[in-house]
Amino acid sequence: MLNDPLANVMSAVMMYEKSGKRELVIHPVSKLMRKVLVMLQDHKYVGALEELSEGRGGFAKLNLLGHINKCGVIKPRFAVKNVEFQKFEKRYLPANGVGILILSTPDGLMTHVQAREKGVGGRLIAYCY
Repeated sequence: MLNDPLANVMSAVMMYEKSGKRELVIHPVSKLMRKVLVMLQDHKYVGALEELSEGRGGFAKLNLLGHINKCGVIKPRFAVKNVEFQKFEKRYLPANGVGILILSTPDGLMTHVQAREKGVGGRLIAYCY
């Protein structure tokens, strides 16, 4: 039984990155998981995400580039105002301007940089650097 599928995928990505493997097959794949992986892909942390099947749960293949030092989910999902990002950057990221925090906002999933520009807050989902 999977209690947190996103956390399982992020830990699998870390294990595969550390062992030097280049692809990871993910099952099940949710909408949230797809969006988080696409955000990591946009920031050049992972390669292409390829859907293998559309059935119940679905399968996907993720190409790894070896650019991730650490990634994970943030539990509990802290509520963050648009002026509080600095506190959580210090907690989860190694240095200022290095890595991304992914958060869920009323405008959808976005990084902490995009949320700061738009002036919105939300709930922290994951981090990567």
